[in-house]
Amino acid sequence: MPKVIVFGSMNMDLSIDAPRLPAAGETLSGSGFITAAGGKGANQAVAAARLGADVRMIAAVGADVFGEELAHGLAGAGVDTTGVRRLVNATTGVAVILRTAGENRIVLHAGANHALVEADVVADLRRIGEKGDVFVTQGECDPATTEAALREAHELGLYTVYNPAPARPAPDDLWPCVDLVCLNETECQVMCGVLPVDDVTCLAAAGRLRELGAGCVVITLGAAGSFGLGADAAPSRVPAAPATVVDTTAAGDTFIGALVAGAVRGMTLEESMRWGAAAAAIAVSRLGAQPSIPTAEEVEAAR
Repeated sequence: MPKVIVFGSMNMDLSIDAPRLPAAGETLSGSGFITAAGGKGANQAVAAARLGADVRMIAAVGADVFGEELAHGLAGAGVDTTGVRRLVNATTGVAVILRTAGENRIVLHAGANHALVEADVVADLRRIGEKGDVFVTQGECDPATTEAALREAHELGLYTVYNPAPARPAPDDLWPCVDLVCLNETECQVMCGVLPVDDVTCLAAAGRLRELGAGCVVITLGAAGSFGLGADAAPSRVPAAPATVVDTTAAGDTFIGALVAGAVRGMTLEESMRWGAAAAAIAVSRLGAQPSIPTAEEVEAAR
């Protein structure tokens, strides 16, 4: 079975629940404070591993307590952490999360996530990547390094998956290096200028991304499910699975982990999307990012 190689962020999440957003200068009493392993790259790596994929992580953390805990947690989830660098001149990334009424507001400190340069990631890909492997990356690491990694993975014959979150405009010549782009509504508007709110606008947005050169497109729509457009197939609309929402932090990352785990298992795009919907529904019913991500057995039992 092909490997999944993830280049992305590793953060320690500091999360607290509040009854509402505080006003400027106001202090509110919160509850349910937790620290949990997070970072979009690490979350997606854990999701893919728990759903049965052979996953390798390329990332950087600080030589500190948070970094050690994050690397240990990844390894415990079954992710190969040989490519996780511990840096003495940088601190581990941190996300401060305020939970209000089931929604999250997040402030990020990138720290070591922006420390790796193009040569670092390219060298790792040349060392461990093999034709047919799946490469996954997001938008929380250095933009130039991320773009170089996508180009190198494409050149090596890897199936490339890009989650532009947080979104920033990409060079036009990057899109032909992307085999699958997965993004939410607001990210979609930034990347292609179309806000998807229904089937018509979803198709227009996906079509625009295809015109730019992306192979397949999946747009996540929160409670409205997801929309997919494959390279040679009709559009797919997959509803969200029923869920009791407690914390949405890792919903999108769990969905993407399911997409790539499905890809290495030989699932169709629509099959992977349905698997991702079931996995995300379990994740949002639990607190925390990586602690909420289910195993393949849990997803199959819930379907």
